[in-house]
Order: sequence, then structure tokens, then C-alpha cells
Amino acid sequence: MRNTDATETSSDRAYATVKELIVSGELPGGELISEGQIAERTGTSRTPVREAFLRLAAEGWMRLYPKRGALVVPVAPDEATHLVAARRLVETGSLEAFAQDPGSRTSAAAQMRESLDRQRVLAEAGDSLGFAAEDADFHTIVVTHGDNPLLSTFYSGLRDRQRRMTANSVARNPDVLASIIDDHTRLTALVEQGDVTAYDDTLSLHMAATHALPRASRPASGLPDGIR
Repeated sequence: MRNTDATETSSDRAYATVKELIVSGELPGGELISEGQIAERTGTSRTPVREAFLRLAAEGWMRLYPKRGALVVPVAPDEATHLVAARRLVETGSLEAFAQDPGSRTSAAAQMRESLDRQRVLAEAGDSLGFAAEDADFHTIVVTHGDNPLLSTFYSGLRDRQRRMTANSVARNPDVLASIIDDHTRLTALVEQGDVTAYDDTLSLHMAATHALPRASRPASGLPDGIR
């Protein structure tokens, strides 16, 4: 009789392993991998790996080619642009929600400075993967203080794609770490001041420069009505 629990556990382990390899950039976009490679790496049979590949393909991380393997889907230019636009709307809208609350601004800025300290340590150690994770956590602080569970859940869903983009950007140009920390320092000060407009402009420049994208223009009427 099939051990369903064991199969699910093995499948989850294979899923988590492959997804982390993709998000961290260790498996770059365009890489073709086989079920056998992952089965050997995770110490499982091919069946749970196949299930993991199907799950990752459904989420858009992989494209399956029968009898050949699975292709890691690269970050498409339009995906990067859309991700940055979504992050900007959520982060700026979240800051707007607590910009008039000095206590929340002080709390957020304090947590952001603690994150900055960790970022400097990780950058000094050359830990680009740890830095990408801390970068995602840094931006999440603003969203969390916006105290909107729906936006927090939505933003959490972007985290892995955000980490992947940052890891790719650092791999292309390690010098970007210093620029990211400088930008984060400015963003922290703007949160403490509650300056929503300057935060939005700085965040837009920051993400465009980090990910080598054109800077998105500010909507003529400011934030869309739906985010207010």
C-alpha cells in the first residue's frame, strides 16, 4: 500500500529544495534540470520530484518537457516591470496608511535600521543570498506597519520573486549592494519623516536602478484611488 504521508513529505522536500535553488539564483533561468538530478540531491525517488516539478510549473517557475526535463523559467522583462510596479503601489500605500502616526513611523524606522545593520554585515561577508532575503524583509517592514492584512498577504506572495530579482541583480553587479544600502538608508529617513511623496519617488528610483529597469512615472493624480 502506498505511504501517502511519506510521499507528500518527499514531494514537499523536493519542492522546497528546487524552489530555493531557483529563487537564490543557484539554478539560473534557462537551466534544464532532470528529475534524476533532484532525486539524487534530495535522496528521494523520482515520483515525488515529478510531483514537485508539476507544482513548480503550475506556479510559473518551471516549464516541463517530457523525457527531457524541466526548464527554469527566466525572469521576463515584463514580469520584472510588473513586480516592481506592484511593490511600489503596496509599499507607498502602506506608508500613507500610517504616515500621520508618529509612533508607527518611529517603530518602523527603528526596525528598518536594525535591518540595515544586518544588511551591512551580510554585504561585508559577501553573502548575497542572505542579503537578498534581508532586502525583502526590509521592505516588508513598511507594509506590515500599514496594518492591512490583505496587502500584507499579497505582498508576502511577491517575496520569493523579489528575492530572485535581487539575487540576480547582485550576481550581475556585486557593487549594487552598497547602492542598495544607501537607498535603504534614505528610505528609512523618509519613513521616519512620514514623507509619502518623497518615499514613492525614492522607492521608484531605487528599484529601477537596482534591477536595471526604466523608472516608472508617477500617476498624474498620485496613488490610484483603490490604494488609498
